Amino acid sequence: MTIEKPLAPCELPSESEAGGQYGSDVVAQTLRALEIPYVALVPGSSLRGLHDSIVNRLGNVAPQLIVCLHEEASVAIAQGYAKITGRAMAVGLHANVGLMHAVMSVYNAWCDRMPILLLGGTGPTDAAERRPWIDWIHTTRDQAFMIRGSVKWDDTPSSPAAAREGLARAKWIAETCPMGPVYVNLDVELQEDATAELPPLDLDRLMPKVSAGADLEAIKKAAKMLREAKFPFILMGRGGRNPDVWNSRVELAESLGAKVATNLKLGAVFPTDHPLHSAPPATFLRPEANAALREADVILALDWLDLAGTFARAFNGEAPDAKVISVSKDHTIHNGVNMDHQAQPVVDLFLSADPDQVVGPLAKEIGKSDRTYTQIDWQEPDPADCFRKGQRTINGLAAELIRAVGSRAVTLTNLPLSWNGGFWPFRGPLDYVGGDGASGLGAGPGIAVGQALALKGSGRLPVSICGDGDFLMGHTALWTAVHYKLPLLVIVANNRCYFNDVGHQETVAKNRGRNPDNKWIGQMLTDPDIDIAAMGRSLGTSGWGPVRTGDDLNSILRDAIARVDQGGVAVVDVQIASGYA
Repeated sequence: MTIEKPLAPCELPSESEAGGQYGSDVVAQTLRALEIPYVALVPGSSLRGLHDSIVNRLGNVAPQLIVCLHEEASVAIAQGYAKITGRAMAVGLHANVGLMHAVMSVYNAWCDRMPILLLGGTGPTDAAERRPWIDWIHTTRDQAFMIRGSVKWDDTPSSPAAAREGLARAKWIAETCPMGPVYVNLDVELQEDATAELPPLDLDRLMPKVSAGADLEAIKKAAKMLREAKFPFILMGRGGRNPDVWNSRVELAESLGAKVATNLKLGAVFPTDHPLHSAPPATFLRPEANAALREADVILALDWLDLAGTFARAFNGEAPDAKVISVSKDHTIHNGVNMDHQAQPVVDLFLSADPDQVVGPLAKEIGKSDRTYTQIDWQEPDPADCFRKGQRTINGLAAELIRAVGSRAVTLTNLPLSWNGGFWPFRGPLDYVGGDGASGLGAGPGIAVGQALALKGSGRLPVSICGDGDFLMGHTALWTAVHYKLPLLVIVANNRCYFNDVGHQETVAKNRGRNPDNKWIGQMLTDPDIDIAAMGRSLGTSGWGPVRTGDDLNSILRDAIARVDQGGVAVVDVQIASGYA
């Protein structure tokens, strides 16, 4: 394997200083063999053995420790890294308490179907070996129960040999479609007891390549239905970052002349300024996309998130008359713990397969088209919509950001709920990689840091646009970006309230015939205003703001981008009017 240059290397010990072999050495060496690049963690005593092995046996490289300030940030960073690379990095979670801190982030990664190798530590399972008090409160009989509904697999091995095999199985499962987090819990005694050398492990044979494609007959049947359709429609859902697969999706749509829809909850999978893209992407389909969907006679759903809910909104609660072809492996990990699987959709032809492995063969089976398509003109936000009652809107923020970045390659790491998908064209798989998965506030900054880690050295500009609530709950993740010199621009769309819930309170009040003017009570983040830029500066970032109406936002953004180009992290607090674009 190629060992990456570490972000923070340390000196390797000599053989005479290595001090024998311990169980945690086996674990660390296995992580290296599995090509795990990083272990994000908040240090804790239950992982002190593994910590020592990574630093003093492996020299803190392949894997390298990434120090974080909160376990939620550790997992979010790993999720962000996976969103770019499609590969798992590891997260160290200290005992039951660290796992409890991380539960929300694990659920985000689960709903986002992102691979993460979660490494737990626990006090001695042998009660006779526990230190008074602390080992007892940091030991749980079945630690994984806290997240079992949000991981694909978990293990608590009781020997170094079992740990080695469990880690291989865990990574294999995590990165097999549908992907997701896995958890391996390492007992302190397993880590810290001396152990003999183990025979070599043939990882290739323990982790065979898994084909998640569809059989040829199913592809032929789907192709026939699509070829015979007069108005085919493609719902392009979850997909990876492979540019070849991106091109196959475009080829498939163009060969059929099919209208396409994508979703802002998910990463970019199709050019949003293509004439076949039915409407700008949104959290829910826009009216234009719903209208095109209702006209369809054959609908192809490529691992579309919430297919039944999409049909319910488009067809007023009725099932579509169109024939429905669904391609997904997601059903293989649905469980009875969480409802992230959504309602059961109607389907006429189901291909239990990874859409990324189906679109190429399906496009080939249908054949190339002689149609030609020209990229549509992209409209910047209307200046008339950039201000409301004297306050800058999210539209106005977007307009200035578009001007400031110009033609450079940008990865939008996350977007606020108020964002309009029509503001920014996605023309490649790294332009935008989707939301947090479970709509859990506080994930945005950590996910952005993980993407910055994966993009370091790529030449792309990572830009996080998050709401003030998201930033305030997760901003400590930015210290890790500063510490490891990961370039990142963070723009906080600061409406100084929990606006999504303002809308809910208005709805409830109106439904009950009560005063909707009280919707703001218990929602506002003012009196005093929070100095978001100062919070960023306290973590080592550069900070601008609050940027108010009348301030030169474009000039400020250019200065912030220049700081990022120098290898820094920049936080820009932009005060905006409440509302959706």
